Amino acid sequence: MNLTSIKKFERAAELRRLLSKAGHSYYVLNNPIMEDSVYDRLYRELISLEKENPKLIAIDSPTQRVGGLPVLEFSSVMHRIPLLSLDNAFNFEEVKNWYSRNQKIINHKSEHNSLIENCEMVCELKIDGNAIALSYSNGLLVQAASRGDGKEGEDITSNIKTINSIPLSLNLKNPPKWVEIRGEAFIPNLTFEKINSERKKNGEQIFANPRNACAGTLRQLDPKIAATRNLDFFAYTIHLDENWIPSLNEPKQPDDQWKSLEWLKYTGFKVNPNAQLINNYQSITEFCNTWEIERKNLPYATDGVVIKINKFDLQNQLGFTQKAPRWAIALKYPAEEGPTKLKKLSCQVGRTGAVTPVAEFEAITLAGTSVSRATLHNANRLESLNLHSGDTIVVRKAGDIIPEVVRVLEDLRASNATRLHLPKHCPECNSKLIKETNEAATRCINNSCPAILKGTLRHWVSKSAMDIDGLGSKLIEQLVDRNLVQSITSVYELDQESLESLDRMGKKSAEKLLEKIHASKLKSWSKKLYGLGIHHIGEANAKVLSKKFTSAKNLSDASLKTPHIITRMHGIGDEITQSIKAWFSNENNQKLISDLERLGFSFELNNEEIDNKDKILDENNHCSGKTFVLTGSMSSLSRNKAKEMIEKSGGKVSSSVSRNTTYLVAGLKTGSKLEKAKGLGIKIINEKELLELLPK
Repeated sequence: MNLTSIKKFERAAELRRLLSKAGHSYYVLNNPIMEDSVYDRLYRELISLEKENPKLIAIDSPTQRVGGLPVLEFSSVMHRIPLLSLDNAFNFEEVKNWYSRNQKIINHKSEHNSLIENCEMVCELKIDGNAIALSYSNGLLVQAASRGDGKEGEDITSNIKTINSIPLSLNLKNPPKWVEIRGEAFIPNLTFEKINSERKKNGEQIFANPRNACAGTLRQLDPKIAATRNLDFFAYTIHLDENWIPSLNEPKQPDDQWKSLEWLKYTGFKVNPNAQLINNYQSITEFCNTWEIERKNLPYATDGVVIKINKFDLQNQLGFTQKAPRWAIALKYPAEEGPTKLKKLSCQVGRTGAVTPVAEFEAITLAGTSVSRATLHNANRLESLNLHSGDTIVVRKAGDIIPEVVRVLEDLRASNATRLHLPKHCPECNSKLIKETNEAATRCINNSCPAILKGTLRHWVSKSAMDIDGLGSKLIEQLVDRNLVQSITSVYELDQESLESLDRMGKKSAEKLLEKIHASKLKSWSKKLYGLGIHHIGEANAKVLSKKFTSAKNLSDASLKTPHIITRMHGIGDEITQSIKAWFSNENNQKLISDLERLGFSFELNNEEIDNKDKILDENNHCSGKTFVLTGSMSSLSRNKAKEMIEKSGGKVSSSVSRNTTYLVAGLKTGSKLEKAKGLGIKIINEKELLELLPK
């Protein structure tokens, strides 16, 4: 590199530094340090240098915020750590119950029963936007993903780079190898009004609310369009490489939520300034009551308050449910509600035959969206509302999401109005409906009912069951309505010609779908068990049962001959056992399994599952049923690989040391976990000893 090239390289680096600092001051700190004209001049100089020599373009250059060509479609991204949603509370009583439950759990696991009395919490405003996961590698933004289903989202990196309040590189001298930042992308109120004004002027459909506008922007295929929408971002969570060591005078690895917010601010992120560190339940009510009023003066939309246990070690003790962390809860502000006119009562029939009454009413705008239907759940709810034809009803959105009928304004009822009841016959097949005395649900028990068949098929092809991508609800409707499919078995008897006869189904699409249908025969026994749709058998129960009972025959025999064995299993109980027994007692269900077996299905553990199960049950296996905690770095194994090997061997890996810990695996550069383990008398082993415990 000659002298001129070196000077240009140094100048480009200097320009990137100046522009990034100016952008952070303007968009994050709201404290401009540079005149717009000066910024523009420096920006144009950097563009000129990069055009002259593309090798000068860096991934964190301010010129890379707006992408070039539109993407053709978004690719899927697996989240390194699941991006879970939060449990909701709709009043202070529910928050108090959450607080009390956590008190009991922590006090039960803690050495000091008084610890929870001074338990710190962090209250943060719940921003009404879209959750985003940002991945940084060695300090550079390399990927941004939407929440998706919590496990898998969409790669929206090009659009996220248009948000000026998201740093393209971290303000750290020694950045971690990896870090994931979670936060909320949103559109400020004034920006939202301008966007809708422009859309109205151009004859385009206006957005219902800022959240919808933000979601639509993040899914724009052209990042230049996304750039015009001026999205903003508040960061609120970090997941940080445990082996990271900060440089001198830079913030240490946070051990609580409050320090995480400080860490985020230091590294260049915009953090909501209205968060508060508190240490008692009364402060929660004061914070929430204050912001229920003050939120109307904010320049962005909020729909509640998120309350988090502050200390990470306490968060680890509390852990997670199947869907959400126990250590956090979102208090949603009272839902917006309003009156409207009932048009008619209709009914939906689900895959179990349950008939759900649905109120259809004149459209009303609630929490920024238009609604015209609301479920009434069951016959009992319908009767308690005392609903009549043409009634004026009050509708609200529970949690600003699900419409529900709150009450009827009986004073406005017409004198000739007739009372509404659930029909006596199925609206889909006209079979007589049945209501068991011990159940709230009213059911259609005709197995040939097209509505039940459609629901059964939707469940069977779902991601958690057979995962037949391409066989969606609209296609299922066509297949059943045209009598091409009469059962689950019929799906596997479809041919190319039948599929090509459907709307929007060409030759290639039909070929791909047939491949996916037949590939689903190889799914695991637990997925097949879940797909059968046995009442009360969700994903988790299906996995537990499939490990204990290695085939459909084993499970069937146990349910009919020795049901007490199933009932005694952890998390199962009598109600689930009776449901399994009832399902296998049905001749049609037994025929379904035998018909599918005839078509190439195997309702038993596959070879991979058997191998794994054998390893776990091996009498020489010292991991089964044991709890491990890992601390420090290992020379031959990554933390994730060690965790995977332990779990495959039947062990459990916990993030925190407790009396329930069997082994602490200590690598290099251990932290406080080692001292705690010594204090509790936990057996401490090294990497070599761990490998000796694992099955060969």
